[in-house]
Amino acid sequence: MLSEDELALLEAIRETGSLTRAAARLGKAPSTVSHAARQLEARFDALLFDRRRYRLQLTPAGHLLAQEASRLMLDVSRLTRRVKQVASGWEDRLWIVTDEILEYDILLPVIRAFDALQSGVALRLTHEVLGGTWEALRDGRADLIVGATNEPPAMPKLRWFELGVMEWVFAVSPRHPLAKAKEPLQQEQLSAHRAVVVADSSRSIDSRAYGLLGGQSTLAVPSMRAKILSQREGLGVGWLPRQRTASLLKHGALIEKRMAEPREPNVLYVAWRGDQQGRALAWWLEQLRQPRLAKRLIQGIDVAL
Repeated sequence: MLSEDELALLEAIRETGSLTRAAARLGKAPSTVSHAARQLEARFDALLFDRRRYRLQLTPAGHLLAQEASRLMLDVSRLTRRVKQVASGWEDRLWIVTDEILEYDILLPVIRAFDALQSGVALRLTHEVLGGTWEALRDGRADLIVGATNEPPAMPKLRWFELGVMEWVFAVSPRHPLAKAKEPLQQEQLSAHRAVVVADSSRSIDSRAYGLLGGQSTLAVPSMRAKILSQREGLGVGWLPRQRTASLLKHGALIEKRMAEPREPNVLYVAWRGDQQGRALAWWLEQLRQPRLAKRLIQGIDVAL
């Protein structure tokens, strides 16, 4: 490592091209600067300054030393800040995994508010689907999960609360053969028609999809929005979040079909491990407990025509 004075010396010589001007910039006598330069060369046993030309310059070795030493000093400075950050209760980073059914757009104001705290915590937000959301917390790929479906699984030191309840509607395009079928629709009637699904991202073998019949053909899509749009285009059938399809249902771009076996609303959960709670996690939990934010996340963004 170089001291701040040594780094300043290298930078002053690089920018001024003169021992005299470098000394003036540093507020030192030229002889002092010249001695410091020679001591630096002796320390590294390398020629760091090219004195053969009219303009004093750093040699390639000098440039390398200046660049790498500056980078190391910056790294040490960052490390010092991170150590102080963690010592004061803030995490080094917070990994939040949302179920894909929730929309990232709604979290943007929350992220902005968190940034305003200037905590230094590095945020990472990713998403999973169905069982993959719980699995991310279990396998250490998440510090906090938001919007997980189904009952919380058995997991050491798991803590959770309910975010809210999502309601569903079975909807088809007016161009789809089921649009004019007599209601209520029976499960057997669906097997002849392709289902649109957002595939479970679980790495385990028991991944699943809601409302899928054995042997039914599927169109697997990357997101709930893609599922809504696919069903609007008549590419398949399936259950959709009622509030996110309100406009499409109102204007006839989708048609609700009454089912003989209705789907129960889903409870969505917020969960974390109770043995790892820093200030950043506590702040996010406080926000997610706010009824207004929870309601917006559950309702989502209504898909326009």
